[in-house]
Amino acid sequence: MRQPIGKFRWVVVTLLFFATTINYLDRQVIGLLKDSLAKDFDWSEKDYSRIVMAFSTAYAIALLLFGGLIDWIGTRLGYAVSIIIWSVAAMFHALASSTLGFTIARIALGLGEGGNFPAAVKAVAEWFPKRDRALATGIFNSGTNVAAIAGPPIIAWIYSSFGWGEAFLWTGVLGFIWLIFWWWLYDIPSKKKRVSPAELAYIKSDVDSSKENTLVKSKKLIWPELFGYRQTWAIILGKFLTDPVWWFYLFWIPSYFNTTYHLNLTSSAIHVSTVYVVASFGSILGGYLSGWLIKRGLPVYKARKISMFIFACCVLPIFFVRYTTSIWPAVWLISLAAAAHQAWSANIYTIGSDIFPKNILSSVIGIAGMAGSVGGILFPFAIGIILDHFKLIGLLGTGYNIIFGICAVAYLLAWIVMQVLSPKMETLVMG
Repeated sequence: MRQPIGKFRWVVVTLLFFATTINYLDRQVIGLLKDSLAKDFDWSEKDYSRIVMAFSTAYAIALLLFGGLIDWIGTRLGYAVSIIIWSVAAMFHALASSTLGFTIARIALGLGEGGNFPAAVKAVAEWFPKRDRALATGIFNSGTNVAAIAGPPIIAWIYSSFGWGEAFLWTGVLGFIWLIFWWWLYDIPSKKKRVSPAELAYIKSDVDSSKENTLVKSKKLIWPELFGYRQTWAIILGKFLTDPVWWFYLFWIPSYFNTTYHLNLTSSAIHVSTVYVVASFGSILGGYLSGWLIKRGLPVYKARKISMFIFACCVLPIFFVRYTTSIWPAVWLISLAAAAHQAWSANIYTIGSDIFPKNILSSVIGIAGMAGSVGGILFPFAIGIILDHFKLIGLLGTGYNIIFGICAVAYLLAWIVMQVLSPKMETLVMG
């Protein structure tokens, strides 16, 4: 009788999901409270942009550093170090009494949060075969949306009841609660007694396809050498061109709804939450689609690329936000684009684990994540200039129209660049 395959790997995904939820909940508090904090501290759009850029810069540096660190010390310890740093930093926001104080707290938060995705993607590669990795990634990545769903009503309630300081304080506490479960439950599959032989065999069931090329490296690869591969640059540029769009949704969409449709934090919470409810489904379905195509016989890389092209096309309708005259059509267009981004993100992370071996995967994800963060630094700078300029002449909506046009074409451009740089599957194997 065939032994049932265990399900402990899904416990791991659950841990990654909650970590990612906490990660994004901590970082989005400032976006949800932007209008109120701007009044208290007299921020202009440029001031807010600089605070976002300070976080983005620290986050970019941390992605690079944590990528190498996690490959060196392992996923379990590396993730723990990351969440301790970011949780402490989140709580320190409550002590900020000036714009400089907020900037310092954001830098510390960025330095800690940079470990989340390199650790999570590596954990998925350690616990799942390729055919299931995009789905597992999509599930944990949906935590970014759950944070945005739960965040607006929770943060609005804490803010209205206790003030903005407590909003930062309590979101930081969540990280330490998660850490207890992480340290108790996580390790590599071969060291977990709860993993059955059948589940361990399933986790290790990948078989190299004769249809895919293999690049063999005869010595240990260090991360600077990764820049010599076209595959690395495909992921780098794919993240650079598309991650800033998500950062725009995260940091500016609540303010966009408020300023365009004359709402406040409480009344716009349902609209912001709707965007991320839809995005959650996009993350999971996006991961499911490429896995479904693989199980039906498509080569791994082709399944990823077809899926990503579909998602890139789904972003295009966001251009028509500029023609909406009421809030709900705008909500649905932005929701579709946000869902497509999350589906795209689940697959681009998984492409990294398809190509590169596990012992350097966090470094690759760190480098690619850094590229996305560099885009996240430059794009908010441009957004601040555009919005302040059109606000000055009384045409703030026109500024948002330009930004939505950029968002609409970013993914197709990224897909074309990735196709040119890495048109077929070539996996890197340590010889």
